[in-house]
Amino acid sequence: MIKISSKTLQDLEFKTVSEQVSEYCTTEKGIQKALKMVPFQEVSVLRDELFKVNEYKSSYLQDGRIPNHGYDSIDNELKLLSIENTFLEALSLKKIISINLNVNNLLLFFKQKKELYPTLANFALEITFTTDIIKNIEAIIDRFGVVKNSASQELNHIRKAILNIQSQLNGSFGRDLSRYSAQGFLDDIRETVVDNRRVLAVKAMYRRKVKGAVMGSSKTGSIVYIEPEATRTYNNELSNLLYEEREEIIRILKALTDLIRPYAEILNDFQEYLSAMDLISAKTKYGESINGILPKISKERDLFLKEAFHPLLLLNNKAKGEQTFSQTIHLEEGSRIIVISGPNAGGKSITLKTVGLLQIMLQSGLLIPVHEYSRVCLFDTILTDIGDNQSIENHLSTYSYRLKNMNYFLRKCNQNTLFLIDEFGTGSDPELGGALAEAFLEVFYERKAFGIITTHYANLKMLANELPAITNANMLFDAQSLRPLFKLHLGEAGSSFTFEVAQKNGIPFSLINKAKKKVERGKIRFDKSIANLQKERSKLEKTRTKLSHEANKAEDQKGKLEKINERVQKKLESYQELYDANQRLIYLGTKVKTLSETYYRNKKKRPLVDEFIKIIEIENSKIKKESAKQRKAKQAEEKKIANEVSQKVEVIRKEKKKKAEIEVKEVKPKPILKVNDRVRMFDGKSIGTIDKIEKEKAIVNYGLFTTNVKLDLLELVERAKKK
Repeated sequence: MIKISSKTLQDLEFKTVSEQVSEYCTTEKGIQKALKMVPFQEVSVLRDELFKVNEYKSSYLQDGRIPNHGYDSIDNELKLLSIENTFLEALSLKKIISINLNVNNLLLFFKQKKELYPTLANFALEITFTTDIIKNIEAIIDRFGVVKNSASQELNHIRKAILNIQSQLNGSFGRDLSRYSAQGFLDDIRETVVDNRRVLAVKAMYRRKVKGAVMGSSKTGSIVYIEPEATRTYNNELSNLLYEEREEIIRILKALTDLIRPYAEILNDFQEYLSAMDLISAKTKYGESINGILPKISKERDLFLKEAFHPLLLLNNKAKGEQTFSQTIHLEEGSRIIVISGPNAGGKSITLKTVGLLQIMLQSGLLIPVHEYSRVCLFDTILTDIGDNQSIENHLSTYSYRLKNMNYFLRKCNQNTLFLIDEFGTGSDPELGGALAEAFLEVFYERKAFGIITTHYANLKMLANELPAITNANMLFDAQSLRPLFKLHLGEAGSSFTFEVAQKNGIPFSLINKAKKKVERGKIRFDKSIANLQKERSKLEKTRTKLSHEANKAEDQKGKLEKINERVQKKLESYQELYDANQRLIYLGTKVKTLSETYYRNKKKRPLVDEFIKIIEIENSKIKKESAKQRKAKQAEEKKIANEVSQKVEVIRKEKKKKAEIEVKEVKPKPILKVNDRVRMFDGKSIGTIDKIEKEKAIVNYGLFTTNVKLDLLELVERAKKK
């Protein structure tokens, strides 16, 4: 069983990766799953997840894309289904239909495409396919989320009564509106709506002449809003019917909810399935953003990461438009441990973190940014000691904390472990700390663990040279400028360039010399030898780069020459054809001239005609013969091209004609608005009266309120009555 500690996830910044993946999720549950993502404990489950993500990625290259897996959460609906005597509203039932349809579409799709997506198809087999839920709901709820009239006879009867009352109410109000308007009792706006009821806008002086209930008045008090007496009666009847309708709908919904309640567990499975598909989709999209792939998973203990990128650094640099350097790392039985040395700021820690984070990502079911020829193996445990882990809470120094961590490593370390230690052995006396670090490394080596460490200690570099399965490595530096090249080189230890860096930063040479005398001569010579080796390596790298550049240049030149040669060859061939044609014409001309002279001398037509026919037959024999089938195909092709051209011309003509018709259309002049005109806004229904116009704006009185509106936004309803 795989077990990765939370400390390892924290050291390798896996939480940031989880947050970035969650940004590609479209559902709330998908986001939660992404944020809680951790490495899988079972190898079989991990392999399935990796294959699902890889198959989803392959769908981008197929004609039939995987159907939509988005949905609205039904958590609240599931809670209500678990409580007796509760009911779901119509819109909640529509959400259930939607989630069921989406699941069914996916299940049918994977059933048809199981050869293309075998793992996703097997995953879909775990989910129940059903149409019963949809049929039950659609028998009661229409596509707009409204309970159908046919849901019950009682509901149908109530709704007919509602329509009848509404018709009588509208007729009654219309008659009162016409009568009181004709008598001059109403204001210009005539009517409005108060508390969802139509009311008459009665002038205050005539309020006692209109029978009905007063529902309010305008701010100025000049208008009183009255609901006619007959209308009020109808409204009361309508309210009673609406109450009865709601009661009947609740009864119907309760019965329908009871039908759906046994499917609660299946609905929960639907939601879990869609959220799992959402996470798979998010992992795929995140993989695309970092150019991630699924490398070969080896059963052997072999980790080969070719051209591997640190995903967080890659995305960060991509956003800034900066270059990110890849690394190639290989851990196998014959080279289980890599000791990386060299000066700071050269990329040692990033290289170490790249290996760890990519391994964690892969074991969490994510694609990783490596070359397709890469190979990976799975580790039961990944141990990390990265950064200055000083524990203030436990009153531990950096070194004490690291020793405590090493003790944990000793308990957990075995042949299925990957350990990653940054600045191994630091925090104490260099010689004593180095000796203890060497002892730890020997234990890790004996237990056949895989690992990468970074260090400045010479004794660890020496140990790497002595033990066969430990490899020295260094981050390349430009020996002249001491500029990091961010490239890992296996096989050689790296110098810390302590004195060189000090000299480059302006430390006096006399002081550097004095420091050199205080250090053991052997150690200086050892470090100097390493530094010289790195300088030679740097020179060789420059020479190799230069030679590679020259080779590329020569290859380009060769390509250009080949193109020129090809053009010259084509010209020579065309000249040869032209020359042959001219020679043939000269030959025919000479032949005709000879025949002409012969005829001139003997005046014999028969031999002349025979010779001419012979010449023509010889020339015809040279012409390439074309079969009837070829001629027919050629004519058909020409006809097809002619038809296509004709169709395109016809389309262009129609477009031109349409454009011309649009251009000649007359623009309707907009009426000039005046004070007391009745108007409304283009996108509104309420009608008001213009009280005042100034600076291309009108003050419009709607009875209850006035508002300032641009003239361009108003349309004329009725001109002001001339007094």
